[in-house]
Amino acid sequence: MIELARTKTKKFRGSMTHGRGKKAGRGAGLRGGRGNAGLMKHRFMYMTKYMPDHFGRHGFKRHPSIVKRDTTINVGQLEEKFPGKKDINLTKEGFDKLLGGGKINSSLKIKVNAASQKAIDKIAEKGGDVKIE
Repeated sequence: MIELARTKTKKFRGSMTHGRGKKAGRGAGLRGGRGNAGLMKHRFMYMTKYMPDHFGRHGFKRHPSIVKRDTTINVGQLEEKFPGKKDINLTKEGFDKLLGGGKINSSLKIKVNAASQKAIDKIAEKGGDVKIE
């Protein structure tokens, strides 16, 4: 019959530390914390050497009043947004640019600030006209 080795718990019954020293048996205490713990304390030199951009803000964000985003509309949406209209002034309707997505069935005359070449071609194909202001 083979004798089994005693486990450490049995061997160190009555010992407070079970042979691990004062702090080694308490979670991540032996390795100085988990993950990035202590980057501003005991791992400060590591952080300054290998992770210099870890803390602080980087770059900038422009104020929303400065950023201009064009309001766009696709060619395919024109007939459902403006049913029955043949002359459409998209600038007055609040759109900045006409894009070429979707299909169009009738000829339309459109005024707009900007339009993609695909949108102009689709409308001209149906006998319409795009006037860029």
